[in-house]
Amino acid sequence: MNTASWVLIGSEAWRGALAAVQSLGGAVTAVVVGPRELADDVATAGPAEVLWLEPADGIPAEAYAETLAAVVTAAAPRVLVATSDPIGRVLLGSASAQLHARLVPGVVGLAWDGEKVLVQRAAVGGATIETLATDGPVAAIYAGDEVSLPASAPAPMSRLDLVPAAMRVVASEPLAVATGLDDAERVVSFGRGVHAKDDVSLVRGLAEALDAELACSMPIADDLGWLEKSRYVGRSGNHITPALYLAVGIAGAAQHMEGVRGAKVVAAINSDPEARIFQTADYGIVGDLYEVIPALIAEVHK
Repeated sequence: MNTASWVLIGSEAWRGALAAVQSLGGAVTAVVVGPRELADDVATAGPAEVLWLEPADGIPAEAYAETLAAVVTAAAPRVLVATSDPIGRVLLGSASAQLHARLVPGVVGLAWDGEKVLVQRAAVGGATIETLATDGPVAAIYAGDEVSLPASAPAPMSRLDLVPAAMRVVASEPLAVATGLDDAERVVSFGRGVHAKDDVSLVRGLAEALDAELACSMPIADDLGWLEKSRYVGRSGNHITPALYLAVGIAGAAQHMEGVRGAKVVAAINSDPEARIFQTADYGIVGDLYEVIPALIAEVHK
């Protein structure tokens, strides 16, 4: 049985994806597309080897997706995981197509069941975790939390010298959409703690009561389509500096919190007292958002 696992890394938020692959056991190959410093960090986190590709000046990392996919396909890993940033998604999409792998977004865990790969992914807006089983190659977009990894001796590193493909940009929708988030004094943002699309109206009601702009985490816009993609906050989305950022049902992953690093006050509502967002929030309420939001709206109206 081929148990080879590869992870594609194109951003600073990579530890959770690497840990998910390492949980399968066996040797892990980490492919790093970015600066040497990033590759060096990954090399000390436990992979068996690191393949490093540094894009040429002025060439986006995505331009190497096709030629990198050929390298992945030649190795034919059983499991291929990428980070959820735009670079990771493009690299994984091209590789999975050439590898004829099953592409699964929103993945939070991986395991073996005999010769099958078990893939855990967030479903129903994050309200539940479903487990999928496959006996073929799988390509997973990691959407779980970041973790800490112990330092180890640096893994051997090889540099990839690949030729970028010619690229052209085609706009299928307006490239710039005015949302009001850039200069908003108050922003109410929600994540996968909101169970259904119909429940967005509840969060919208709180935003209206506070005279705030409505925003969301990346999975809400990118995976579920409950809000426009121009409204998600995070490393690859909006970077905002409101006086108040109120996060509703958001776990507080590093890639999301990077988008509100400049906020003056961060407040959070989450039913999990161990949610990471409480580590950085100035104020927090541990409770069911479906009970807390109506109470807050009532107080604001008073």
